[in-house]
Amino acid sequence: MTNLWDIKTIDLTLDRTIPATPAEVFDAWLDPNHPGSPFHGVKRAIVQPHVDGLFYRMHLSETRDYELAHYGRFIVLDRPTRIRHTWVSQHTRGLESVVTVDLKPHGNQTSLTLRHEGIPDDKMGRMHESGWNHYLGVLTQRFEKTQ
Repeated sequence: MTNLWDIKTIDLTLDRTIPATPAEVFDAWLDPNHPGSPFHGVKRAIVQPHVDGLFYRMHLSETRDYELAHYGRFIVLDRPTRIRHTWVSQHTRGLESVVTVDLKPHGNQTSLTLRHEGIPDDKMGRMHESGWNHYLGVLTQRFEKTQ
């Protein structure tokens, strides 16, 4: 991916098995009221879950002394198999990166693959790995509790 500032970028891929159906995971991901959603529990969330719909999420830093805005646009919403949206934040250095969540049935569970493309290859960009692992962990735990 080329960018105006010629910032070197990397792609990140994470895999998780979620104890729920792909439709349940798809719906939870987009629902700000579901504790497994990346839009849940933030200071402010606006989510328009349709193609070309926008999202905005504002959360406080871990030290709670500054706000972190994230925003983007939904590119693909193919229930229950794929969610793709852009992702822009301070940690992407203003670059528009792309997040793809692929959901495949795996017995009575879901194989989830999250790919985040075009994040800066620096400390701030690589922080996305721990952030996405956090949300995937919450999503997994939330569905484990409902079984």
